Amino acid sequence: MLKEINFDGIVGPSHNYAGLSLGNLAATAHAGDVAYPRAAALQGIAKMRGNMARGLAQGFFVPLPRPNIRWLDQIAADEATDTGLVAGAWSASSMWTANAVTVSPAPDTADGRCHLTVANLVTMPHRSHEWPDTLAQLRLMFANAGHFAVHGPVPPTFGDEGAANHMRLASAHGAPGVEVFVFGKGGGPFPARQHEQASRIVARSHGLDPDRVVFAEQSPEAIAAGAFHNDVVAVANERVLFAHERAFADRDGAYAAIRARFPELEVVEVPDAEVGLADAIASYLFNAQLLTLPDATMALVVPDECRENTVVWDWCERMLASNGPIRQVIPVDVRQSMANGGGPACLRLRVVADPATVDSRFLLDETRADLLERVISLTWPEQVDPSDLGKSSLAKTVTDARNALIDALLLPELA
Repeated sequence: MLKEINFDGIVGPSHNYAGLSLGNLAATAHAGDVAYPRAAALQGIAKMRGNMARGLAQGFFVPLPRPNIRWLDQIAADEATDTGLVAGAWSASSMWTANAVTVSPAPDTADGRCHLTVANLVTMPHRSHEWPDTLAQLRLMFANAGHFAVHGPVPPTFGDEGAANHMRLASAHGAPGVEVFVFGKGGGPFPARQHEQASRIVARSHGLDPDRVVFAEQSPEAIAAGAFHNDVVAVANERVLFAHERAFADRDGAYAAIRARFPELEVVEVPDAEVGLADAIASYLFNAQLLTLPDATMALVVPDECRENTVVWDWCERMLASNGPIRQVIPVDVRQSMANGGGPACLRLRVVADPATVDSRFLLDETRADLLERVISLTWPEQVDPSDLGKSSLAKTVTDARNALIDALLLPELA
């Protein structure tokens, strides 16, 4: 039976605040701060547990090997002088699995399989070397070729940042849907990370019906304000599009194009006059998990920062009182991720599939959640300072921690 599975990235033991992501205001604001990998990973597990308790299917990605010595050797980085490149080799940014892949479920594709294309992430050097290890993990998780087709990245000329710039609307997760690809053309001082041609290449390679695909430009104002991915200003689930008024370059045109292909569309729009871009981006109101619960009601899982922002929380309460399609707003603590610019939506990849067709070692239950917490509590560093990056002692700690997790999960293929 097809259902939506949320695959969260486990925050890796090298989690740090090096401030490498241009255009990500939170990441640059916290550059140089001490990070707490153990707390970050446990916060992520708690979020996953919460969704399981609500009756939702949950999976996970394992952290990638860090530091990436292969990449450092490839670029001939000097650890004494190339501090930014060294920090990039230690980055734990693969925890944000919304950027890892673009997913088209089986009901949407020509061959009736779920298609997944690993993102090349070429715009940011510290993320550009993620895809080979991510691809290896995808090919293990989704090895059942009768149900899945896993694609390599689009050519690096075309920047692709994965599902963070992709939305899907459907009457139900298992029904045929309309896929919305959001790309950028400009963002003032910040780069537009998702290229239009990358989105079109993915849509073609997934075998999508052109009549059930929409390509929409992200607002340059939103990118310039810090919405480096579409999922910072818009998120969709089943028939609902939850978006900021200034999310798209041509707001009316985008809505009309989607509605022409999906007449059931219900837009929940946050007016700029009520919640400006600055508050929306600072609180990550839209970088939330918009979920359909087992009783068919819709819930929005938001970071605690939304509750702490009076403007945002007042709007949420007015939305709930209006009796619209979103019936619950659930705050969660992902502060360590938020300080690096990733909210609840960044931490998860949505895959519509039959869980029985997925490698069960990547599916979470209470026993496996207990196991993850034990290993993390015992082996993840309590804290990491950016000045620690490059030290052999920390490299051993980080490597040993990941190896302990790999061993506990019986995943020798990822060692």
